[in-house]
Amino acid sequence: MNSSISPSELGAELKRIYGVRFSGLEAYRASVWRVLVSEFFSQWLKPSDTILDLGCGYGEFINTVNAASKFAMDLNPSAKEHVGPDVRLIQQDCSVSWPLPDRSLDIVFTSNFFEHLPSKQALQATLIEARRCLKPQGRLIALGPNVRFLSGEYWDFFDHQLPLTELSLSEVLIMTGYRVERAIAKFLPYTMSRGFQPPIAALRLYLRLPILWKLLGRQFLVIGQPSPAIGAGESLLTPGSTR
Repeated sequence: MNSSISPSELGAELKRIYGVRFSGLEAYRASVWRVLVSEFFSQWLKPSDTILDLGCGYGEFINTVNAASKFAMDLNPSAKEHVGPDVRLIQQDCSVSWPLPDRSLDIVFTSNFFEHLPSKQALQATLIEARRCLKPQGRLIALGPNVRFLSGEYWDFFDHQLPLTELSLSEVLIMTGYRVERAIAKFLPYTMSRGFQPPIAALRLYLRLPILWKLLGRQFLVIGQPSPAIGAGESLLTPGSTR
């Protein structure tokens, strides 16, 4: 994506791209996320939680979860047409200050989003903001394509910018003030927007058999928690320390 265009122009560009990419898949994607939440991610979620879906897309995750307070962040103007009425949508650049208090979130969840950020610096700034807003026992849960297992296929999506693995994301989490609770190199298959869409019953079976993850998984799952040694909004980074 062109990092020099305005947020409104970028939002319009995102609307065009995802309107084409996910056309006709909305119902299937919603069904997939209902299973992912109920069969897997619910182990980290509580009805009393305040949850932010970062890079929410069409809101499949945040619309599915049962939570006391729900937030979503995305520049795509189409997001407001899809998130539920109980979701507060924040439409802004995620790498600048979030309009949320310190230590106000139990969960920051993000799926297939970090690879769209324009730079490592934008990712670092986003993680620092997420950490500022997370409660001391909160979690950042990140799912995304693992470039180690994708090779050139990773670049089949025009808006992919930042190649990551579970190790590189874990490293930047530590640099920005987290401890890594879990890092799975192979979790879900790569994409639902191209190729075979498995039956929902097959997805349930897949989630229950981690040996299948090692065979078919090409997305990482990384979970981080704020490090108690570092205050909200602080990090191990110093000016000029990024590469």
